[in-house]
Parts: sequence; C-alpha cells; structure tokens
Amino acid sequence: MKKILFLMSLLVCFGTTGIVITAHAAGDFSDVEIRVLKANANVYILEGRGGNIGVLATNDGLVLVDDQFAPLASKIEQAMKEIKDVPLKYIVNTHYHGDHTGANAHFAKQAPIFAHSNVRKRVASDNKKTGADLPVITYEHGVTIYLDDEEIQLTHYPSGHTDGDSIVYFKKANVLHMGDLYFQGRFPYVDLNGGGSVKGYLANIKNIKNQFPQNVIIIPGHGELSNMESLQGFIEMIEYSINRVEMAVKAGNSNEQILANGIGEKYDNWAWQFISEEKWMKTLIKDLK
Repeated sequence: MKKILFLMSLLVCFGTTGIVITAHAAGDFSDVEIRVLKANANVYILEGRGGNIGVLATNDGLVLVDDQFAPLASKIEQAMKEIKDVPLKYIVNTHYHGDHTGANAHFAKQAPIFAHSNVRKRVASDNKKTGADLPVITYEHGVTIYLDDEEIQLTHYPSGHTDGDSIVYFKKANVLHMGDLYFQGRFPYVDLNGGGSVKGYLANIKNIKNQFPQNVIIIPGHGELSNMESLQGFIEMIEYSINRVEMAVKAGNSNEQILANGIGEKYDNWAWQFISEEKWMKTLIKDLK
C-alpha cells in the first residue's frame, strides 16, 4: 500500500509529464522558507521548493525569473520586497514546467510575463492553465529587455530540456540564469514528451559554454549557485552518458542489460530525489535507440 501511495504521489512537478514532487512536497508548503542569496551585483537567487528563482533589483523595478508554485507566491513576494521594495516590472518563464510557472497568475497581476511561444502553448495545453497564467509577450529566438542600467538578454535554445527553453543573461551583472538547461551536480530531466532531446540538450549547453564569459556566475534551474567550471563537469557527464548508452546499443545490448550496467562508478553519485540513475538511463535509452 505504501508503494502504491508513493507512486500516486509522483505527479506534480514539471507539468504533467516528467520528474515529480511527492504529494507532501506538492501539497503542503507551510514549512517552506524562501532563502535569498546574492548572485552578483543586483541579481539574486531565491531558493524555496521547485526551480531556482532569479531576481534583478533596480531602482526602476524588479525582474522575476520563474516563480515556483502558487502557494509560495506571497512568500516569494515578501522575499523580493526584502531585497528591494519597488514594483515588479517584468516576469520571465524559462520554460513551461509547473515548478517554474506555478505562481504566474499571482504575479501577472503586477507585471507582464515573457517567454518563448512554446511556453504559452504548453502552459495552456499541458499544464491546463488559462488566463493570467499564460505569458503575454512571446518570441521565437529571443528578446532584450532594458531596465535602469541593466541589459537583460533572453535567448531561446531549441529541443533541449523542452522545446521552449530560454536562458536569461544579465549582462552588466554578468549573471546567467539557465533554467533547466542546467541541473548543477545532478542528472538532468529531459522532457521527451515536451519537445526535449538528450543530444539537443548537450548541444545547447556546449553552445552556452562557448558564448558567455568564462567568469560568468550561473543560476541553475536546480542546484547551487554555479560557474563555468561546474557547467563543464555537467557537460562531460552528459557526453559520457550519451557515449556509454550509444556504445551499448551498437554492441547489441538489450535495454535490461544497459540498465543493469548502469552509469558506472564515475557518476553514480549524481542521482538525486527526482532523477535516479535508472530514470536517467531510461531517458537516454528511449531517446537514443
């Protein structure tokens, strides 16, 4: 019975498909605290439950990158006021999953939401949300927002974590929010049903690694505040994983054999609460076979 209840609880995080949060984690937010950390200059990271939030604080207003879950909206808002008590000017959704867009309706009363066009479509169709939950300003390749003396570059990367991923670069502060194109120190979730691709994911993060300053400070979608050195380690893990599975497939190994062999000792400690080694291997097999 406990096993059944556990499996039933795995239904919430990251939209209607993919990785999950337990029923307790999804339903009870009373004990969640929003932790505020400074990334660099006037850019901050908010840690709570779900994807990491980015906040730009200027004299002309705030920019919010992702917004976790609806029940946390008031706590997020209070944390933002403690950083700088000025109006919210803009919101960015890095992709459509519920732990990054869950509080959209709350914050959309204060400011417009920017996102790739596929995010609007998937919030509406996959997340079953309408009205204020939906981004109102969409783009195909990217857009630049100017606020106070900061230049905020939103850039779309296709077929990676999903088909609507954007990264957000605060140029003056030299801080890059990568959304779920970066799971720091852990196996990523690649949403194959949401337009994601393992090889596309790898290509995207390699491009990002080459396109931004080597001293950039990185806010990952999940994990701790990071840098290019750590991102390189993440790239190497994904490249290793793809090569390992492709070699096994070419050798004629069955899915069961590939799973039994696992990822190997080099990366067996990258498993975490939502993406076990087995789940990562199954994603690789499904996408690469």
